[in-house]
Amino acid sequence: MNKKDPLLEAFIQTKYQVAGHGKRQIQLLKDAFQEVDGELGSDIYGRGKVIEDFQDKMAAYLGKESAVFFPSGTMAQQIALRIWCDKKGIKKVAYHPLCHLEIHEEDGLKELHHIEPVLLADESRVIELQDVISMEEEIACLLLELPQREIGGQLPEYETLEQISSYCREKGIKLHLDGARLLEIVPYYQKTAAEICSLFDSVYVSVYKGIGGIAGAILAGDRDFTEQSKVWKRRHGGDLISLYPYIISANYYFDQHSHKMGQYYENAKELAELFNSCEGVSTKPLQPVSNMFHVHFHASREKIEPILIEIYEETSIGLTSYLRESSDVDCSYEVSIGDQYAALPIEKVKRVFKLLDEKMGNQL
Repeated sequence: MNKKDPLLEAFIQTKYQVAGHGKRQIQLLKDAFQEVDGELGSDIYGRGKVIEDFQDKMAAYLGKESAVFFPSGTMAQQIALRIWCDKKGIKKVAYHPLCHLEIHEEDGLKELHHIEPVLLADESRVIELQDVISMEEEIACLLLELPQREIGGQLPEYETLEQISSYCREKGIKLHLDGARLLEIVPYYQKTAAEICSLFDSVYVSVYKGIGGIAGAILAGDRDFTEQSKVWKRRHGGDLISLYPYIISANYYFDQHSHKMGQYYENAKELAELFNSCEGVSTKPLQPVSNMFHVHFHASREKIEPILIEIYEETSIGLTSYLRESSDVDCSYEVSIGDQYAALPIEKVKRVFKLLDEKMGNQL
């Protein structure tokens, strides 16, 4: 029998949770379908009004000629890079050392497509123009992840993106956007999603992360690119007979959440300030550039877990269900702000951070 995780158990028992849109329950699907006409036909192997309308909607939002719905971002991104490598005849791409394809996909890009990655920049920072210019290897495509999740959601300056885009076009290098959280960076850059995407040849967007859908992804680009991606989707087994539960929920929650990204961003900055006011706690980045950031406790997980559990039990507010050990004297977790933050009782929130400051002060 699995040993129970005390922090997780305490988190589950809280009445309020700080991050996200809420629990991933079946109600999410029921809400999305409540006003859908039951006579609406389903999609069949990637065709039909329900999927084509959503793909057109997302293509317009992203400012691209065409878009394709995929059951997963992992599938979509590997296919995007494969298309660009085949087009140029070079089996090399470049991306950050902490890119999702490098650390979370069991070497799928290498094993399935025999594509060799070139790792750019130090793990602790984002890719800069000089990293791209200094590459010795010839590559077919450069992937940029915005925001860079594994280092707290950091972002390059927009001018840097423009410079990298210009350089890649000059050198014939395709530029792909890992925009799993693209919507969440729009408030910081003060640009539309289409303006950001105009710098890239292809774009991937998750429909379940910040958007809050059930699962799935959008891959967008010019029509020749997306038509090729459909062929590869079939080869990968991604052409399910119907995807409408994912599509309808993605469409519904896109409409529910896409216009709130500015609010989530402001909430994230407010929350980060509260964490940074506490003894022995800091955020990365110090001021968030999207709705996400990392919280670092400057003590071991063994010491921090009991503190958090006590706070949960006293306030009924849950900060996190897990802690990741960064070192013997540091642990951390990731925050992504959604609808739940605005529903928190203000007095209880103040109490949480008063207790956290006191308990951390006593601990250190």
